[in-house]
Amino acid sequence: MAVIKPSIPKGTRDFSASEMVKRNHIFNTISSVFKKYGYQEIQTPTMENLTTLTGKYGDEGDKLIFKVLNSGDYLSNISTEKLDSRNSQLLITEISEKALRYDLTVPFARYVVMHRNEISFPFKRFQIQPVWRADRPQKGRYREFYQCDADVVGSESLINEAEFVLIYHEALSKLGLKDFTIKINNRKILSGIAEIIGKPELIVDMTVAIDKLDKIGLDGVTKELIDRGFSADDIEKLKPIILLTGSNEEKLGSLRSVLSASETGLKGITEIETIFDYLQLLTSQNQETISQNLELDITLARGLNYYTGAIFEVKTNEVAMGSIGGGGRYDDLTGMFGLSDLTGVGISFGADRIYDVLEELKLFPESASESTRVLISNFDEQAEKFALPLLQMLRNKGISAEIYPSSAKLKKQMTYADDKNIPYVILIGSDEMETGLLTLKNMKSGEQQKLSSEQIIAALSV
Repeated sequence: MAVIKPSIPKGTRDFSASEMVKRNHIFNTISSVFKKYGYQEIQTPTMENLTTLTGKYGDEGDKLIFKVLNSGDYLSNISTEKLDSRNSQLLITEISEKALRYDLTVPFARYVVMHRNEISFPFKRFQIQPVWRADRPQKGRYREFYQCDADVVGSESLINEAEFVLIYHEALSKLGLKDFTIKINNRKILSGIAEIIGKPELIVDMTVAIDKLDKIGLDGVTKELIDRGFSADDIEKLKPIILLTGSNEEKLGSLRSVLSASETGLKGITEIETIFDYLQLLTSQNQETISQNLELDITLARGLNYYTGAIFEVKTNEVAMGSIGGGGRYDDLTGMFGLSDLTGVGISFGADRIYDVLEELKLFPESASESTRVLISNFDEQAEKFALPLLQMLRNKGISAEIYPSSAKLKKQMTYADDKNIPYVILIGSDEMETGLLTLKNMKSGEQQKLSSEQIIAALSV
């Protein structure tokens, strides 16, 4: 029998024990902040019905959905004509009824519609689960990856948007990031800009172009706008808008003047101002410096066919990295499943990118690289019997502990502790068993102390 070399599918990854501790540090930090703001966790199945997912992401998105073949002899009832056509699009609905979820948003919309009689609105939920896309794997892009989403549906209040800014700020600060920018814009402001230059029908073309300002510069944006049907006069009107400078308040003042003839644009400005007012009230007691991390960015677009109000994007300024979060207000999320007029707003954290940022900046706490707090040595049968009650005592006090599973030389046991990044080792020899004072070794400093069991528990509980 041939030996098969083990491998995993391209675009997927194994996560080691040390990596999982770090990943869970990110997930636990984010979920704790979600819960603090009243969001409850739900989970949806790995698989959805194919009909649930298709048609929700556009033609290109549909191509990236992983389909699951039907069980059994799924080709037996397919006509010879269809088989001979070699047209996968004709065959797919007959050989596949299910698919791996592409994102968490569409399954969430399906969940809300199916459970609308069981949940209370406004409904605040968060999800931290993997999603799958049949994309071409490359650096920073995987076929299987995790999303950390929070959404509230059934509420038009802009308090929700203000709280999402606070959630971003608190979660990223708790993870150790200091220099990051939470960018905010409004879909209605962008619609207003398209209106005043007389090209409302080209709003998507306009925003796709200006969204690239950071990447291709003003000259590149100008060329793309011309290619997309804008005149030189249109571009002259656009330039002072997309190149707005100053504080957030100064930008809003300039926009209010420029968009004075656009009712839609003025409504977008008012919504942003309201969010800023809520933030000022929410942070007035604890003196949080949200303003230094919050930037009104008129070039921010984020999928205009989807969002209808405020939109967000988060970037770190400490590492060269794309966005590490984003979201916004959407209307009629559940309309695709027959429940109309249910507005919502949501955000997402890019956990994989955040991991890379924390790793590069060495921001993971030492505790995020350890799984066991203390190892008890094992030199012989007598020491083992002495150690087992102590082992359980440590665990009963909430201290993660293990005993080396068989008697071995000290060097081998110390190597094991080093390999697992265990910070402390309890050494139990004949002297320790006789006096009851055990040796606690700090693996980082090399310091050793003679302590009683109770003193060891107190030291390790700090």
